[in-house]
Amino acid sequence: MRKTVPVEELQFGMYVAELDRPWTDTPFRFQGFVLQTPEQLETLKKYCKQVQVDPAKAETIAQLVDPAIGTGAMKSALDLSRTGKVKYIEQAPVEEELRRAMAVHLKGKKAVQEILIALRAGKMLDAQSVTEAITGLIESVLRNPDAMLLYTQLQQKGDYTQSHALDVSVYMTAFGRFLEMSREDVVLLGHVGLLQDVGKVRLPNRLIEKRDRLSVEEFELAKKHVEYSAEILRETAGLPAQLPELALLHHERHDGSGYPNKLRSKEIGLIGSIGAIVDTFDALTARRPYAAPVAPSTALSMLYKWRGTFFDPFLVEQFIRCIGIFPIGSTVELNSGESGIVIAQNLEKRLQPRVMVIRDAAGNPLKPQKLIDLSRGLKIASGEPYRIKRTLEYGRIPMSAEALFL
Repeated sequence: MRKTVPVEELQFGMYVAELDRPWTDTPFRFQGFVLQTPEQLETLKKYCKQVQVDPAKAETIAQLVDPAIGTGAMKSALDLSRTGKVKYIEQAPVEEELRRAMAVHLKGKKAVQEILIALRAGKMLDAQSVTEAITGLIESVLRNPDAMLLYTQLQQKGDYTQSHALDVSVYMTAFGRFLEMSREDVVLLGHVGLLQDVGKVRLPNRLIEKRDRLSVEEFELAKKHVEYSAEILRETAGLPAQLPELALLHHERHDGSGYPNKLRSKEIGLIGSIGAIVDTFDALTARRPYAAPVAPSTALSMLYKWRGTFFDPFLVEQFIRCIGIFPIGSTVELNSGESGIVIAQNLEKRLQPRVMVIRDAAGNPLKPQKLIDLSRGLKIASGEPYRIKRTLEYGRIPMSAEALFL
């Protein structure tokens, strides 16, 4: 049961569940956190008069343990709410990093193609090729995640299994960075994202490419891909030892309704829970043989609806904050009537990202394009500050990453 507490009466160890103002109007990166430091308390005093605390969540949040990480290390929402764990600094603006992101993504795409071709031919997984595929991606994400996320959303997708593996690796890496996880764990997330679906190479093509709903028998066969992934990873030397067990987790669900082992809540662990959220988000926003993609903002709304049922609620909320209310790559209409692409987030003002305006109010392409930082209070002709009026449906205005910043 939540209770309202004046900020002056807060004590360390309390779980701050709700503020007396929108989270997006404060510097807090996490929507809900355990009060741990004097800095957090001083910030609360600056922005709030009272907050709602959740005693039950403060007690249970530390139980989100990931036994598969190894050495018995505890990874919990309590750990993630502490400031100062690993502070990643933006090392390059999105305009500069995008070109590097494109280059390393293309290199990673080629490596994944070769990996899947080799596995389908019955060859062993090459650990060195895996490392080469994701090292550049991880370095780019750590420099500036917005660039890689932007390219991931706007690029032309090819084979779903291939593009899904690469995209999930990017999103998991970016999410780990946002959660201020250690570099070692961010690298592990990159490996998990790339390889947790690798077992699909052992499924019949007719199953992978089927456009209609799978029969009960077909679905049971399709579910075996997680066990096949674990088998392939166990047979591969040179990869993190935890990978086989972590690859089994991304279809488990918070309420125990998932597969293969019907794990629940804390049994899934941190990395497994992250894998489940990211895998679902990317699948929803990708063009699959049996389903059209939905807009990123729509996919986030679906995840929010499923929080606490299918997915860990704390991590869903943090993933939404990571991706943004208006996700990178979203097509939006501004109150000026112009349309643009969200190219970068504003961590302190989530409703005011940076937008590349690509069409004028009449729908004509803009040349040159216009870059607007909505947080700077720039005004439209009527004198009203620029703001996003609405998101547009997926693919409404086709735009390639290569065409931006030209």
